[in-house]
Parts: sequence; C-alpha cells; structure tokens
Amino acid sequence: MELGQVFTFSALASQFLVGLSRAMILFIVCSGMSFVLGVLRVPNVAHGSLYMIGAFSAFSIASLFGSSSTGFWLALIISPLVVALVSLIAERVLFCHLYEREHLMLLLFTFALMLILGDLVKLTWGADYRSIMAPPFLRGSVPIFGSAFPRYNLFLLIIGPIVAVSLWLFTNKTKIGKISRAAAVDREMVGAVGINVSWVFAAAFVIGCYLAGLGGALVAPTVSVTIGMDHDIIIEAFLIVTIGGLGNMWGALVGSLIFGLTQAFGVLFWPQFAIVFPYVAVLIILIWKPTGMLKSVW
Repeated sequence: MELGQVFTFSALASQFLVGLSRAMILFIVCSGMSFVLGVLRVPNVAHGSLYMIGAFSAFSIASLFGSSSTGFWLALIISPLVVALVSLIAERVLFCHLYEREHLMLLLFTFALMLILGDLVKLTWGADYRSIMAPPFLRGSVPIFGSAFPRYNLFLLIIGPIVAVSLWLFTNKTKIGKISRAAAVDREMVGAVGINVSWVFAAAFVIGCYLAGLGGALVAPTVSVTIGMDHDIIIEAFLIVTIGGLGNMWGALVGSLIFGLTQAFGVLFWPQFAIVFPYVAVLIILIWKPTGMLKSVW
C-alpha cells in the first residue's frame, strides 16, 4: 500500500487486531522478563534464548504427533515446563551465587549464558528452519469487520488476557506471590522472618522463564522456528520493559501494546519502513519520560 492511500475501516480494524495479537505474544514474553527484573533485579539477556528453546521444544513435541491437535496442545503444555526445568538448573547452579553482584556483571553473565544456550540449541536441533502447524480448528480465517482474520490470532487475543490476569492473581493473591513482592522491596527483612529467600528467588526466576517458554511455544505456528529468533525478541523485550517501567507487569502490557500496534499500522501506512515505527515510538516515550510510562520497581 502506498503512503497517502485512503484506508477503509475494515483495513484499519483488521490491522488493529493483527497488532493486538502480536502484542499478546510480546506481553507474555515481556511479563516474564519484567517479573524477574522486579523480584531479582536481574537483567536477563538469556530470556530470549529460553523463548527460542520453548519454540524448538514445541516443534519436537508436536512432531511426535504429526499434524494432530494432540501434538499442539501437548507442546503448549510441556515445552514451557522444559524451559522452566532448564531455568531452574541454571538458577540453582549459577544464578544463586551472583545476586549480590553489580548489574553489569549480571548482564555480562546472562549474555554469556545466551551464547551458550544458542550453541546448545544449534547442536540439538541444527540450523534448519522448522515450523509447527496449528490444530485444524485454529487454521484458516474468520470474517471480522469485512476482512479475513486468522483464527490463530484470535486464539492469541484470548490467551494474552488470561496470562495477564493469572499473573496478577499469582502476585497479589497467593502466598508465594506476596512473598516475592516483599522480597523485591526488602529481601533482608524477608530473610529475617525465617523465609528462605534463595528459594523465593528461584521460584520467581522459574516463573519468569516459564512465560518465555510459553511465548516461544505460542509463536511457533506463526513464524519460522530457527536459530537467531532469540536475538530479535530480546531487543524488543528490553525496549518494552524499559518504556513500560522496569519490573512493572502492567507496564510490560502497555509497552507491548505500543510496540505491536505501531508495528502493525506501520505495515499498513508505510510498509517499506514498518520496522522503524516501534523504535520511533520508543524514542519519543523515553525522551518524554525516561523512567518509563508506569512506575518502575527499581
């Protein structure tokens, strides 16, 4: 479409829904990163690698069942658990010894872990492009506002709010969620009342990484699963949690919506430069409010 073209309401509405569905994937991944940032104060660069492991694990599990619906649903359930297990091992063996170090050291450590995990994924699955088929009832499209909209994108529009509400209920209504919030504010005081802060941190890290794996499994039917997909998502994730407010879950949602919608409408209005639109929005927000749109927990 050419710049300056008159767009119909149908085209605008369709692109809005596309942007929303993309934002839901970004939110699921970024909410996990934001949760880890909020509780552990760890800028986890390896978060994108765990997202990639989730996508590749989903491919392997789904491949065992061919194109049946069973394979997809099992992949959606099991692959985030695989990522959670990997993250638990990494946290207990490595991360738990580094929480008191400065942020730069943690950043460098997680960057090294990202490189290691990337090589392990390449050794395990190879460098070929992979793909996953959505179950039959989520294939094809449905008419919305006069345009065809993918059924799978509608599924993502349902999953995103479910994850948001579930994470909010966990952090505000469960005992471990409340302890995690307390540890984020004053970890010494939490330890002083007899709570094992080390395992609280482990649980928070695993939950955040589980969400990265879930995002990878959900995105697998919509993109090519390949080496390097972690690099793209980690750049976007860091920008989103920064403009939303470090460690703020609702900030991650707001940032994801901004990123997804500006990208979607960029494709509609000026497709040659669509990739630039989200970064322009990020630049404007950071100039206007360097600390992020919502309150940072740091």
